[in-house]
Amino acid sequence: MAIKLMQLCWLGAALTMVRCDPTSRWPRRSWWLSAAVAAAATLISAGITVGEAAAEIPVTRIAFGSCANQSAPQPIWDSIIDFDPQVFIWMGDNIYGDKRRPFKLFGKERTGGPWKNVQRFYPASEQEMELDYKRAKSNPGYSRLRQKAKVIGTWDDHDYGLNDAGKEFSAKVTNQRLHLDFLDEPQDSPRRKQEGVYGSFTFGSTGKQIKVIILDTRYHRDPINSDGTILGTTQWSWLEKEMKGPATEITIIVSSIQVISNHTATMAPLFYMEGWGRFPKESDRLFKLIAESKRNGVFFISGDVHFGEISRFDCGAKYPLYEFTSSGLTQAVEKVVPHAFRSLIRGIAWLTPATMRLMSSNCRYSSCTYGKPNFGTIEINWNESPVKLKIEVRDVEGYPVAGVNVYLSELQVGNMEPAAVSSGEFQRHCSLEVNLPWFIRYRLVILFCCFLGVYFLIVLLLLLHLAVRVRGGHLSKIKRD
Repeated sequence: MAIKLMQLCWLGAALTMVRCDPTSRWPRRSWWLSAAVAAAATLISAGITVGEAAAEIPVTRIAFGSCANQSAPQPIWDSIIDFDPQVFIWMGDNIYGDKRRPFKLFGKERTGGPWKNVQRFYPASEQEMELDYKRAKSNPGYSRLRQKAKVIGTWDDHDYGLNDAGKEFSAKVTNQRLHLDFLDEPQDSPRRKQEGVYGSFTFGSTGKQIKVIILDTRYHRDPINSDGTILGTTQWSWLEKEMKGPATEITIIVSSIQVISNHTATMAPLFYMEGWGRFPKESDRLFKLIAESKRNGVFFISGDVHFGEISRFDCGAKYPLYEFTSSGLTQAVEKVVPHAFRSLIRGIAWLTPATMRLMSSNCRYSSCTYGKPNFGTIEINWNESPVKLKIEVRDVEGYPVAGVNVYLSELQVGNMEPAAVSSGEFQRHCSLEVNLPWFIRYRLVILFCCFLGVYFLIVLLLLLHLAVRVRGGHLSKIKRD
């Protein structure tokens, strides 16, 4: 091997000398070839690979997204490419591989109501999953992105293979292979030999390093209402080593489900969402690990919920912890309702108690949520002192709908001590939704019940009025007779 490298070095030098000789008859295009070979030879002789040389380039632009139905139009890739990211991060539901039965309240296969007898979602075959991945990967917009940026990521339930599934799902081993194939993970990667798709990547050189920690919230997860584990023993041990390892200026933790927000606590029983908030012990363990690691520059990105928002938690570490949720690239809550009802959806989002949501005048809507297709962007200005991060949720045209500017100096251990919150006391960005007073926590449910009560009262009054008119008309007829 050493002999071959030496020969390549001599070849590069020889070609370079030929290119510099004015009497040489080599065509001009060969000069460029000789220069390329010489450059490669110089790198190799210095013990530097091309990949290592690329790693020295500081990363300044990262895009992220989730929830992309391979069968739906995906015009959003054009805006992502226009952003010109160096890295793109998938946060799950990269395809929708599982199958869905129609919503039925009556009939042989009832998928809704307390009397349902079959699950609405069921797994696809291995061949169907593979075809779905191929279709997603061959999308023209996504294909162009793969040529421009390094693509990494994790999965969520629909590309894991089944809606809301956890460790009990039997096809997870096969689907892990298909998922890593989709991400072009090398065949000798540790991620192909372990149980779960978690992993970490480090970009940039010393002083400008970004560590991306990718979690797997599916492979080892216990049932939703068990308050068991999300990550499992092995992944927790791995995460502790990653968090307590060499310091980096920025650490991005990628979770397919939301970490900080717990909308189920305020929207149930109307709506239920997955999230770390439904596993309180795991959530506490994660925040404790971040605090004990004394790691600076940590924030979360997540997907799953089919809307975009920014959250902040001031009581989880010794500096503010931000979470940037972008969901989805094709799937969004406002796309599943008629246009006339979209304002109602925005009203519900505005009324929902969300103690962790970052409210800002920069948001396009007053609720500071965005229920249309969206993607996330991270811009790092390494040349500014202190270093500045600009993190946004953007629409399908690439325009920001919510965003925040954060200086790295704000994300330093010791900037703030976790505040103590007394029982029953409300504090924004600190009081978990589950700990809100009942009249705030269940505000949406109370309003919904009041709406139903008024609606049925109006219907009852109309029926009584109609009955009185019919009876009055009948009596008048009797009198005339």
